[in-house]
Order: sequence, then C-alpha cells, then structure tokens
Amino acid sequence: MKKVVNSPTAFALGMLAMMIPTQAFSAFYSYYYVEKLGLGVGLATLARTVYLIWDALGQPLFGYLSDRTRSRFGRRKPWIVGSVPPFMLTFLMVFAVPEGLSGYSLFVWFLIALVLFESVSAILWVNYGALFPELFRGERLRAKASAIQQGFQIAAILIGSALTPVLFAAMGFGRMALVYAAAFAVFMLLCMAAVRESEEARQEPPLRLVEAFRETLKNRVFWLFNLANSFAQTVNGLIGSMIPFYAKYVLRIPESQVSLLLASVFVSVIPLVAVWYWIVRRLGAVRGWRLSLAVYGLSVLPLWFGGNLAGGIAAGVAVGFGLAGFLVTPPVLGSRIIDRDFERTGRRREGVYTAVGGFITRSSGLISALAFWAVGMLFGYVSGEHPGPDPEATFRFLISVVPFGLLAVAFLIAATLRFPDKRE
Repeated sequence: MKKVVNSPTAFALGMLAMMIPTQAFSAFYSYYYVEKLGLGVGLATLARTVYLIWDALGQPLFGYLSDRTRSRFGRRKPWIVGSVPPFMLTFLMVFAVPEGLSGYSLFVWFLIALVLFESVSAILWVNYGALFPELFRGERLRAKASAIQQGFQIAAILIGSALTPVLFAAMGFGRMALVYAAAFAVFMLLCMAAVRESEEARQEPPLRLVEAFRETLKNRVFWLFNLANSFAQTVNGLIGSMIPFYAKYVLRIPESQVSLLLASVFVSVIPLVAVWYWIVRRLGAVRGWRLSLAVYGLSVLPLWFGGNLAGGIAAGVAVGFGLAGFLVTPPVLGSRIIDRDFERTGRRREGVYTAVGGFITRSSGLISALAFWAVGMLFGYVSGEHPGPDPEATFRFLISVVPFGLLAVAFLIAATLRFPDKRE
C-alpha cells in the first residue's frame, strides 16, 4: 500500500481557518454582549452553563460517530466539509444581533446562538483534532507539525484579536463576522483538499459504544493531562476576553489602541514557537509540557503592574513567551496518549479521545465565565452600564491573579502525571 504523506503546512491551514473566528468569538463575545449590548454577567454565565450541559452529551457522541464513519473520502473529512456552511451561519448569528433586543430577549438570542455555534464548532474541532495523530507519526515529526500548526494558530489569534477591533469599529460586528466567515470557508476547504486520510485506519473495525468510552474513561494519564490543560486553556480564553476591559478600565487607553495591546501578546508568540519546539526536542513531551505551564504561570504576573499602553505592551510580551510553550506542547503529548491506547486496544480512536478531551478542556469556557461572574460580584461589576465602584481592581484581578491561580493548579496536576513506559 502506498504510504500517504501529508504536508504539515497544508494541514495547518485548517487551524488558521477555525481559529480566526473562534478567537474573535472568545475574545469579544463578552465585550459585545455585556459591555456593548448590556447583557448582565449573570445571564451570560447562565448561557455558558446551559451550553456546557448540552456539550457534555453531544461532543463525546460526535467523536464516536466520527470514529465509526466509513466513506471513500475518509472518516473525518465528510464531517468537516459538511460543517462549513452551518459554521458560517451560526457565527454570523452570534454577532448579528437584531436591533431592539435587551434583557431576557437578548439572553434567549445569545443562548440559542451560543448553543448552535459551539455545537458546530465542536464537530469541527473533534474531527480536525482527530486527524493530527493519524496524519503525523513519531514524536519528532509531531513536534515539527505542531510547531507549524501553532505558528498558524498564533497568526489566526493575532488576526482574530488585533484586527477585530479595527473591523468592528469600521463596519460593525455583523459585517466583521461576515468577513471572518468567508475567510474560514476558503482556508478550511483548501486544507481539506490537501489532506489524505490513512486507508488502514478506515479498515479497522470500530469498538462498540460502551467499550469505546469505557477504555477512554479508565485512562488515568488521559484524565490528568486534560484536567491540567482545562485550567491552562481557561487562562487563554480569560486573558483574551479580558484585554478589552483591561485596556478600558486599567490602562485607560482608547478602543482604537486595543489592537496594539493584543498584538503585543500574539506577535511575540510567533518566533517563540520555534524556541519551544527546540525545548520539547531537548526535554521530551512531558517535561516540556510541565515547564510550559510553570513559565506561563509566572508570565501573567506582570499584567498586574500595567498602568499605561507601554506597560501593558511589555506585560503582553511576557505573556507571549508562556503562551507559546503551552500551545506547542499539548498536541505532541496528546498524540502519544492515543498511540499508547492503540497499542493496548488495537483500535485507533482519535475521535473519541479528541471529543472527550475536548469536552474537558472546553469546560474552560464555563470556568472563565464563572470567574468573571464571581470577581464581578466581589467588586460590584455588573455590566458596562453598571461597572461598580472599582472596575480597575476588577480587571487587574481577572487578568493576573485568577490566571496565576489557575496555572498553579494546572502545574500541580501535571506534576503527578507519569507514563508507565517512563519515557518523558
């Protein structure tokens, strides 16, 4: 059988496609709904909670169905290509809120848009993530592919974070969403045109539903890995979503300069991805992952001391170094966990593992929302219309103290992870 060789660069186009709108959503949905439209923080948190309950049921099932799919186009590609139109439509729905909605009517719109958008996103992320360990075998190739993929991810995060304020200031949130939806479709279809799935993986008989999930859920290494990542992933979303508030209430800079602040974080990450690629090759996947969590935790502390644009940019560059490490290391280690499962069961179940792991890490959205609500209650922040007596302290705490605590928990969990083969 002819060996299938896939290009890491072509595969990384899928990351670029998904992360541009995903980052725009995660960084600005709170700002849009809470600060601009006046939705209460409590209602926004309730919507995230309702979605997480639905996601707990839906996402693992998406992974199982993906593993069982057999078609001449592959197991994953039909799901990804079929999800392109609904992803575009639901992303538009999130940011094209009809005029006149407020209070509970705005909450209902947000809840429906959130459930639809995140459900389609889950299908995409499960299937795209499941392709990585199948397409790239061996730790060195995976480290290289991950570094390229994360370089594209950082470019997408930079676009989704720094360009978004420019676009919505110039054309409004609805047209901004249309631009990003079109970009998503172009890059994702280019990626899928280049990907060739393994014939061997499609020929393996799938495990039954109960057996597939039983094997996954009893994997202790898998659980520790994803629990640690969920706390760290919360920090990614929390920092991105808090920067617009941090800029307004702490740095007191105009909205037009938010892009500069966001760029300071994400531009610095691009060259640092290569540094972390070298570190992972030297230390191995497990030690490199642990080190990245420790460095990320220390890197968020300078954000507390920001007082103007220059101070915010300097702190943002520090965060970039920690973020780069966390982005590079998990795909390499996660693929190794899936390989060990294949050695034990004789089945490649990237879909189930990616789905269950994705649910665990996607719970970070709820952790982030709960942190926002709890700190808001503590300091009296409700919304842009009712910011409370000390919004500056609110967002200093949310962007520095809370992330440090979450990353400390992530590192402590990571310190307990041991592979049975003792190869770290």
